[in-house]
Amino acid sequence: MGGAMAQNLLKSGHQVFGYDLSQTALDHFAAAGGIVCDHPQDAAQHAEVVVTMLPAAKHVRDVYLGEHGILQVLQSGSLCIDSSTIDPQTIQEIAAAAQAKQIRVCDAPVSGGTLGAKDGTLTFMIGADEATFEAVKLPLSCMGKNLVHCGAVGTGQVAKICNNLILGISMTAVAEGMALGAKLGMDPQALAGVINSSTGRCWSSEIYNPWPDVCANAPSSRGYTDGFAAQLMLKDLGLAVDAAQQAAQPVVLGSMVQQLYQKLCQDGHAHLDFSSIMHQYTTPPT
Repeated sequence: MGGAMAQNLLKSGHQVFGYDLSQTALDHFAAAGGIVCDHPQDAAQHAEVVVTMLPAAKHVRDVYLGEHGILQVLQSGSLCIDSSTIDPQTIQEIAAAAQAKQIRVCDAPVSGGTLGAKDGTLTFMIGADEATFEAVKLPLSCMGKNLVHCGAVGTGQVAKICNNLILGISMTAVAEGMALGAKLGMDPQALAGVINSSTGRCWSSEIYNPWPDVCANAPSSRGYTDGFAAQLMLKDLGLAVDAAQQAAQPVVLGSMVQQLYQKLCQDGHAHLDFSSIMHQYTTPPT
């Protein structure tokens, strides 16, 4: 996700300094014209705007607030955009620490998946005050089409975990229905055609169908590779369930789907795209 987003910034004419733990990611970044740095601080100290896209809250906290965190080197007036999916409390803590240094921080998690990141069509769910929201429009418009102001810092994360709760449930529902139809002898392509012209239609069925070769550009048609990892969906479902527990709000389907993704990851599919939830219902054709 972050690599594709950085490439779109480069295509828009921005000078981009970058860091990643993956050498492959850095190689692709360099090939696109990015300036590779040896550490997050090295990248941040050159920047007026920082964009982070990281797996979990512990990584975000370490990059911003850790012993070698970027808040130590950023100049007053810098703007930080975190597009990770984490809990609202963590980004609020980081924003408060940054404010003391006159650095603005907002949360801007995304929807649209790896295809949206590559095509520059992401939706950004932005938690920020009005002035910061206006300031982030220019850099974010290079990477996405829809910039939604959700409210104060942290509300972008609220929107994202609710969205991914629905996404995890809908993907599981489509996998269940597709597997049942195939088991009963119906051609999966024909079944998908019916669903996508009927009331079962959704993003998970039409754009990202979990049955191989129904959607040519979906990860399911390339062995569930190069997508949004199942372990990340499991993390996001955990965020939603934890938030629901704190708010005493029932999430019955979300809790059930969380368990299915837990099993999927335990079965060795953690690094496959989250549409590989199909493996919990059948072994898809190759």
